[in-house]
Amino acid sequence: MSRTTGQTAVDGGFHVLPTRAVPPVELPAPAEHLAAQAAELLGWRGIMLPPMTLLGRKVIVVAELLTAEHAERVCLGAPPVTDRTTVSTWVWPEMAGRVPPTAVRIVGVLAVSRHWRSALTSVVPFARFTNAAVVVPSTVAGADDFLLNCLMRARQYGVAVATAEERDGVELAMPARAEQPAMDLQESMIRWMHEMVYEQLLATVPA
Repeated sequence: MSRTTGQTAVDGGFHVLPTRAVPPVELPAPAEHLAAQAAELLGWRGIMLPPMTLLGRKVIVVAELLTAEHAERVCLGAPPVTDRTTVSTWVWPEMAGRVPPTAVRIVGVLAVSRHWRSALTSVVPFARFTNAAVVVPSTVAGADDFLLNCLMRARQYGVAVATAEERDGVELAMPARAEQPAMDLQESMIRWMHEMVYEQLLATVPA
């Protein structure tokens, strides 16, 4: 194990004393595996996508393909559009009836991290329009900082909290809110994220 050094004064001088380094907190299993267990625990039904970056944050999305809308887009020759500028025009009044339908439903967004602050930072922006959850190692769950700050903030934003146990299990530390928040598909940013998820879903499970 690596060691750090400390100093102590002896007879006006300093001696360097070795001190034991604190081992870093690690996840007990791959992030995707833990996310899948958390989604099942939370009752999220859909397809779990590989980690992706949305709004500059690395998250894992669970989504559902809307088969009728997807079939319509296939017939129209309208694949996912991920250019944000283009999608921003879809909510203009003059574009009504001229844009393809939304072909996915975002069931929830997860962040898996060794640190609860990083995990919450990743998912809080999504919590206002969909289910959101974090998974952190159980070794941090007993700390006062976690009990006093993490759970309080997660409750404030409506984020579920799960802990990854040493033996590859996931337990719920804070349940999800009772109802999924309303989603405004007329907001250009939300519509763009659906297109990003649509593209990733088709790449993951070709339909």
